[in-house]
Amino acid sequence: MTPNRTTLFVTGIGTDVGKTICSAVLTEWLKADYWKPVQAGTLSHSDRKTVSGLTSDDIVTHAEAVRLRLAASPHKAARKEQKSIAAEDLVLPETSNHLIIEGAGGLYVPINDRLCVIDWIESLGVDVALVVRNYLGCINHTLLSVRALQQRSISLKYLIFNGPFDEDTRRVILSYPDIQATVLDIPDFKTLSPQSIARAARRLRREHGNPVK
Repeated sequence: MTPNRTTLFVTGIGTDVGKTICSAVLTEWLKADYWKPVQAGTLSHSDRKTVSGLTSDDIVTHAEAVRLRLAASPHKAARKEQKSIAAEDLVLPETSNHLIIEGAGGLYVPINDRLCVIDWIESLGVDVALVVRNYLGCINHTLLSVRALQQRSISLKYLIFNGPFDEDTRRVILSYPDIQATVLDIPDFKTLSPQSIARAARRLRREHGNPVK
């Protein structure tokens, strides 16, 4: 990876909080490459295919390191196929561009019986974008995720509010004293298309500029 390029790991406070759509917006915003290391389930319409279909034609999406048929945590999906995923299997793709990495589930999703997503993030030494969705319990899940990153001295670069948020929920999350991340707002898309993703990316560019050059 070229030293002046940025690698950003997109994780969530849980499953189904919109990491893939947020990754598409970030990829378009930064004109970055995209990589989903482990795809578990929906192989015919993977997250890589989703991001590729929602971003500009010049965006590069790299092949997954591991593809598993069962829609489950990586360690369970791999075991179903009598496999085991090692950290050595997750080799970052070669690129001179910025890179968006989309993780599986949340920080403590197991990759194998000894390695969780947060362990791998720590070993990579990259910044994190944490995706938050508004649901009952999201405050607890958000603050636990933030604390987990802080305990490992992992840099939380972006806190992403994905979709509409109750104002009291948003306020109490942002009042947490140790959150110093840049806050990004991603809209709740009525229609998903390259045009709607591009509009969201342009909005981020207007509000936050291009933070990586």
